[in-house]
Amino acid sequence: MKLGVFIAAFADMEFEALLDYVASVGVNAIEVPCGGYVGDAHCKPAQMLHDDNACGDFKAKITARGLTISALSAHANPLHPNPAIGEPHRQAIKNGILLAEKLGVDTFITFSGCPGGAPGDLTPNWVTCPWPPDFSQTVRYQWEQAMIPYWKEINAFAEARGVRLALEMHPGFCVYSAEHVLALRDAVDSSNIGANFDPSHLFWQGVDPVFAIRKLGDAIFHFHAKDTIIDPVNATVNGVLDTKPYSDYLHRSWIFRTVGYGHSESVWRDMVSNLRLVGYDGALSIEHEDGLMSQREGFEKAAQFLKNIVIQHDAGHAFWA
Repeated sequence: MKLGVFIAAFADMEFEALLDYVASVGVNAIEVPCGGYVGDAHCKPAQMLHDDNACGDFKAKITARGLTISALSAHANPLHPNPAIGEPHRQAIKNGILLAEKLGVDTFITFSGCPGGAPGDLTPNWVTCPWPPDFSQTVRYQWEQAMIPYWKEINAFAEARGVRLALEMHPGFCVYSAEHVLALRDAVDSSNIGANFDPSHLFWQGVDPVFAIRKLGDAIFHFHAKDTIIDPVNATVNGVLDTKPYSDYLHRSWIFRTVGYGHSESVWRDMVSNLRLVGYDGALSIEHEDGLMSQREGFEKAAQFLKNIVIQHDAGHAFWA
């Protein structure tokens, strides 16, 4: 495995200065955003796809620091029912896949998306319960008429270019748990669709990430290292479905934290060990979204924490067996 970082947190840094910085902290890989909600500060596919020199220069700057690209990503809603949002997001995903092929990157990360509740809607509708029956009808519509047709098409597009699709399980979108990843995989009938495994979105749903890792197995294509803490006061009173702003740290039922500030080292060791058990040998990509720490402090603390946990070498022969 490699220690990596999702560089979206450092969008305001000049690219080469950013590369020097993350390399100095000790990471081996970078995950590069190229559109959607997190923007394209350091990687603009619409331009680079038509500029071989720019692509070569981009790769050379990365490899010169001993780094690799773990994935490209466009965290987007390709099923957004408002064309003014949905179409640019769909284009960002297509361009990102094409650029991944051009750069020799085999993994592209995005969200599954969330459509409206019915034809004609312009606002996404995320359903969290089956009743009244309108909600169940909405889920069937979203999967059967919106999500499955789209992902059949875009998966064929990606697979033809040697690029795997890693969908981040994220509440607010149709795929938010292991069972949804596997259900979409079955519906599309392709092992080219898998998961970007981010435990932070699972913790607050009450999911044990170790069990989810074992359930997904080789469907895990990428991993985000981000933590979550459940507030023992607010969650006990209000539950975990919380629409207060992410910045309202004191009153939310849960908030994102730097790894190790939400769950213990033993929890993270178990996750890493189980990733090894199911054959995952990619990056642990640090994603900083901790509102109680600066980007640099959160990233550096996460890197230091994970250095003693990441399994970097092949196990070798079991000589004792």
